[in-house]
Amino acid sequence: MSIVVRDVREHELDSVLALNNAAGPAILPLDAARLRHFYDCAEYFRIAERDGALTGFLIGLGHRSEHDSSNFRWFRERYDNFFYIDRIVVASRRRGGGVGRAFYADAQSYAELRYAQIACEVFLDGVNDPVLLFHGTSGFNEVGQHRMPGTDVRAAMLMKPLNCYAWINATYGDALPKLPWVREPRAVAVSEPPAAMQMGAGL
Repeated sequence: MSIVVRDVREHELDSVLALNNAAGPAILPLDAARLRHFYDCAEYFRIAERDGALTGFLIGLGHRSEHDSSNFRWFRERYDNFFYIDRIVVASRRRGGGVGRAFYADAQSYAELRYAQIACEVFLDGVNDPVLLFHGTSGFNEVGQHRMPGTDVRAAMLMKPLNCYAWINATYGDALPKLPWVREPRAVAVSEPPAAMQMGAGL
């Protein structure tokens, strides 16, 4: 049974919201307004289907995004070129069935044409070893930890280098070939990043 990953459609936002808020403490809750903000502003917002049913979603943003997450700002203060995975949610009945890896493969195929690395965080409080292990086996490394302001939530800040980006950028710059598999980003609002401190040698 194949997994189909595709762009979200507006009429699916209510189902995405319900899936997010049923995910448990490893994912921050959303309200309809916040989800709509992502729909309007995230350059990558895709869902996964299996047997025609919604099984998960992934939201990602580039480093120039107008995003107010403290975790996103943590990365933006330290790095100057990255694709940020704000959240990935997989329906509980589908976890361990390859949906997460399908999402990360799809997100990386998008990001590596445009960014030097992928950033995300994993909450450390609670039982989250499977998520940490998943990211470790997917090529991510911890580059720091961050406690979200006003909460007791502590996160491991993870990054994965995208080694082919340097060649792609040197060869094509911003003029990527018009090929069917080279998806254009969704229209988003961006701002100029602050001066970045490159931390974590080799990333």
